[in-house]
Amino acid sequence: MRRAILASFIINSLFSFASVAEIPKQEVNEQIEKPHNTSLAADTFINDVILPPIHPWQGQSEALILDASAPWSTPFEQNGLTNSPNYHDTHQWLTKLVENSDSLSQVSIGKSPQGRDIWMVVASESGAATPEALQESNKPTVLVQAGIHSGEIDGKDAGMMLLRDITQGDKQALLDKVNLLFVPILSVDGHERSNEFNRVNQRGPVDMGWRTNARNLNLNRDYAKLDTLELQHMIRAINVWQPDLYIDVHVTDGIDYQYDVTFGYNVKQGYSPASFEWLEKYYRPEVEAALSDNGHVPGPLVFAIDNTDLSKGLSYWNPSPRFSNGYGDARHLPTILIENHSLKPFRQRVLGTYVMLEQTLKTVATHGTKLKAAIYEDKYQRQQQIPLTWNTVEQAGWDFKGIGYSLETSEISGTEVVRWNGQPMLYPNLPVMGNTEANIKTQRPKFYYIPAQWHQVIDRLSIHGVRMAPLTEAKTVKVSQYQFTEPKFNAKDYEGRQRVTATSEKVKIETTLPVGTIQISTNQPLGDLAILLLEPQSADSFFQWGFFNSIFTRTEYIEDYAVEPLAAKMLAEDETLAAEFRLALEDESFANDSKARLRWFYERSPYFDEQYMKYPVLRSQ
Repeated sequence: MRRAILASFIINSLFSFASVAEIPKQEVNEQIEKPHNTSLAADTFINDVILPPIHPWQGQSEALILDASAPWSTPFEQNGLTNSPNYHDTHQWLTKLVENSDSLSQVSIGKSPQGRDIWMVVASESGAATPEALQESNKPTVLVQAGIHSGEIDGKDAGMMLLRDITQGDKQALLDKVNLLFVPILSVDGHERSNEFNRVNQRGPVDMGWRTNARNLNLNRDYAKLDTLELQHMIRAINVWQPDLYIDVHVTDGIDYQYDVTFGYNVKQGYSPASFEWLEKYYRPEVEAALSDNGHVPGPLVFAIDNTDLSKGLSYWNPSPRFSNGYGDARHLPTILIENHSLKPFRQRVLGTYVMLEQTLKTVATHGTKLKAAIYEDKYQRQQQIPLTWNTVEQAGWDFKGIGYSLETSEISGTEVVRWNGQPMLYPNLPVMGNTEANIKTQRPKFYYIPAQWHQVIDRLSIHGVRMAPLTEAKTVKVSQYQFTEPKFNAKDYEGRQRVTATSEKVKIETTLPVGTIQISTNQPLGDLAILLLEPQSADSFFQWGFFNSIFTRTEYIEDYAVEPLAAKMLAEDETLAAEFRLALEDESFANDSKARLRWFYERSPYFDEQYMKYPVLRSQ
């Protein structure tokens, strides 16, 4: 029934506008009806009718493919390079590979909300099966993660092929000087919500997983707040296994262009400048050369400012800690976000990912000492002024390897739509805008203090690996506290939370902290991350994610009949207060608002809630 409805809709829609009028209706009918008995039905229609035209691709990386009948062919190769295996078949194949290799072990980093194990394969020359054994090798470790958005699954199939060639082929030497951690599917529940109608804008695989997890949360928006079990497991794994390079494999959306593999990482102006320099000096040149040598077209992680007008330029992205590469910047773990181009065929994207992962191991093996030195430098630089927000400024222009397009007025939407023509086109020196200029900064505090009752925030910080300790005796301290006004709550929930911003003022106070208060020093490797999570002006702070929204709830009140005599007594006893009230009455709107006048006195009385709209997290002066 669903396929019939889809077919009817497509036929009627296609012949309502001129751009596809040349396609005979009989041909369209055949394209829809003929594949009913094969899994390629939706895939064939999408590739042939819906998506823009592309040129056939051939590259040297095709030599990596094994024949479907070969003993260690992967399910991807067995399925004709058009589909990716489900969770069960992926785990079964990898388990067989692990059991037949002394270099591999397999561990579960935790269970998903629906109870599936999230598996990680450990590849090392020694066959290490524990973090301690892996770290004894003193080799750098690369962590590759696929399927955080499970419909974007290229990394899973590429990683399976690479592990096969390391353990059953002629590439054992890749583990001589580097270790590999491989998570084939992070969003395992979303992976199993798979069918041929997901991600219509992407050329394969035939069946694709879902973008979000079983709770409809986007895992690559959860690195800071850690609301999902999947990300909690992953961050714990990072803390335990201590990788030196983190790779997060995606497939992009958006515009058409020539690049098939794009990738990016933190910016020079961010929190890990030494890691940026290593990535720019060693990693990008060597990886791009390997991709080019194998027939791929690598490029920087790129977004159009306006998908309908490339002349407006490109966006250079400085990600915040909710994203994998922004989180890596904040915790000083070099993190690469791969975005394969969704309009390139699945087989091409998988092979490009394989080449990139193989060269990653070679580059880290060669320059691993310099990588570790860069990470150390970033962890212990201790910047005194920490940027919390960023301004967008113009960058140097880029030559962009794009695709030609035209704009046509659509009878369906009534507006202009892009028609990509599939022809390569160079767009020279396009303007580039990037959020790389620090705006609001904060002075690095020595300590933060969190009252014990805010256990959810404390637990999340602990999962991140931030070092902290409870006070064992009461402590009198001089600290600063944020006081808020004008809170603004998002009209809609975002990622399961109601975000909030507010105007803040920092006030100096002296207070006695009770036993059990959590003390956090910023003089630690994750000090920058702690600052970004606890400073309320930071876009990915626990405050803005709504962890403290209850401080905006009034729970104690005073009746109007009680305010009247209280206000009279206050005016009689305090001439300064009386003068302030007379000045306030000069505001006509205030003077005509009886409730506001009574509230004015209540807020200045000793009966008012002293914690109302005050940030419970304190910072040392």
